[in-house]
Amino acid sequence: MTQLSIKNMVCPRCVTAVTGVLQSLGYDVTQVNIGNATVTDDLTAQQLDTLDAHLRKIGFELLRDEDDALVERIKTAVIFLSRRDDGEPVKLSEELSAALKTDYKQLSALFSAHEHRTIEKFFIVHKVEHVKELLDYGQLTVSEIAYRTGYSSVAHLSRQFKQVTGLTPSQYRAARPQRGPITSL
Repeated sequence: MTQLSIKNMVCPRCVTAVTGVLQSLGYDVTQVNIGNATVTDDLTAQQLDTLDAHLRKIGFELLRDEDDALVERIKTAVIFLSRRDDGEPVKLSEELSAALKTDYKQLSALFSAHEHRTIEKFFIVHKVEHVKELLDYGQLTVSEIAYRTGYSSVAHLSRQFKQVTGLTPSQYRAARPQRGPITSL
């Protein structure tokens, strides 16, 4: 059995794409989740190289270093937390420590050394990306988005949004066309 850590997996479509690559190479896939996969085969170094080459063709990368794999797990967890819509503020250090079963100071130091930015800045950028999506759909007010995404106030959301994008949420919404429903042609 081989546990694989895979970089750049961020969504269910990534899981489907990686599953397809593993199956096309003839591996018995046990599970594929965002950021990792398990196959029943014991893969040789040559098989890992081949798998990595196939993954790179579609924008992924096989991670063989433990620190790189942990950084990718941090990213996956942060992206997941940044997309929460339950109205609760995210306690980033507590939730990452619990999810990854590692002290936050250790996670933070490793992440900063590898990514040259803090976990918090990475979280804010991804949280703002989620807010942009919600603004694009045009179904919620800025106030509703602030509440659903765990901001303490519209002012707090607006400050972070402007720091990342250079625009307020209202300016962003006014400058972008709303996304419509997908229709088949």
